[in-house]
Amino acid sequence: MNPKIEHLSQKKLVGMRQTMTFATMNPAILWSAFMPRKREIPLMVGTDLYSLEVYPHNFFQSMSSTAEFDKWAAVEVSENQSVPDGMEMLVLPDGLYAVFVHYGPASEAKATYDAIFRTWLPASDYRIDERPHFAVMGDKYRHNDPQSEEEIWIPVRSK
Repeated sequence: MNPKIEHLSQKKLVGMRQTMTFATMNPAILWSAFMPRKREIPLMVGTDLYSLEVYPHNFFQSMSSTAEFDKWAAVEVSENQSVPDGMEMLVLPDGLYAVFVHYGPASEAKATYDAIFRTWLPASDYRIDERPHFAVMGDKYRHNDPQSEEEIWIPVRSK
């Protein structure tokens, strides 16, 4: 597991969010609400979809399966704009990210995340930074297809 370490420039996203926990997480509800409405968003940049988690301060210090965080379904936009009713804008701040590729169906992503947080991160020269975590679902993403690929972006900073 060898991620690329990349500096991300600020991005503007528009989408929908829902507060959830790891115990109650069901992103399918959020995505089924967002996907039919994404065509309402003007000035989209590309066709990539962004699945984001915005965790509260110190979330990983005392991580619990019942701790709440915001899950987002979003797309990138080129500039500030009016946001459709029921959607919000999220600005991803610039910063350093470890970028991993998950190969296989979305239903098997937990194994990739476990490898990142239990194996790679403790052995790396980095620690989690308090910025949004996200996955980019681009042209190679196929949801539950074994040939699917998605990028997992973990915000990091030097130890």
